[in-house]
Amino acid sequence: MIIHELHYAATNTYLIEGERGRLLFDTGWAGTYEAFCRAMGELRIPVQSIDYIVISHFHPDHMGIAQEIADRGAVIAAADVQRAYIHAADGVFAKDAKVHFQPIDDAKIRWITPGESREFLAELGIDGEIIVTPGHSEDSISLALDDGSLFVGDLNPLYELELHEGTTIAESWSKLLARKPRTVYYGHAKTAVLREEEQGIGDGNQNPGVTCNGNTAAKTTANQQLSPTDRYILVAAIMKGIDKGWDIAKIRKKTGADEGFIEDVMRMYLTHQNIGVQGILDRIEIKNK
Repeated sequence: MIIHELHYAATNTYLIEGERGRLLFDTGWAGTYEAFCRAMGELRIPVQSIDYIVISHFHPDHMGIAQEIADRGAVIAAADVQRAYIHAADGVFAKDAKVHFQPIDDAKIRWITPGESREFLAELGIDGEIIVTPGHSEDSISLALDDGSLFVGDLNPLYELELHEGTTIAESWSKLLARKPRTVYYGHAKTAVLREEEQGIGDGNQNPGVTCNGNTAAKTTANQQLSPTDRYILVAAIMKGIDKGWDIAKIRKKTGADEGFIEDVMRMYLTHQNIGVQGILDRIEIKNK
């Protein structure tokens, strides 16, 4: 099995090659189809060779080009718990006439239950299952593979668990960590390779509320040395840039912020509904402890 990380848009997407087929986990915002095709071209893999698309949750930045890809031959496979959310983001795209958006064709969706997911994935030569993991949204699912690979979409990252003790988010992570994952693939954060002690969290032997990053110790950046007021102003400016659709390079040029700092703000802004500047700063502090 081969996992390709695609970074053509603000959302990380993943192409998983099994022994008998290919599965795409998540897609980008509407308007990113050409960039997606270029990313696939760099891999020398035809878009038409994708067999199935699985979407972690139906927010606009994760399903925006799903139907465009499906029109080239792939089938959208959705969990039955996602049925009521398939068109939740259609209204968002309807407000922007400049962005081309192709709504998902319900008639062509393959509906599966979590209990059927192992058999479904086996058709592609992929060993694993789909697990319902609400927290970021009610329709959120994760893909847990038997080799320890874990695809979680926008489920709040491990290093934030202490903020969510006793919540649905913690319950979802407990289910996932009971599988002893080795690598976590996020929708808006860098892939995390878990340390051995982190792999045991959630099995009843350790406190599921501990802070975990999964990456090497965070590097101190110039932005982290700013005064609290200046950091607040910088985060607010980055958020405005994200709202305008700027990519990391343009935000960096406009604000002077470090790329890593921009990535942190962008991930937290895109994965936490209605979060404010101070909420982002609090989470950055926790991440860098």
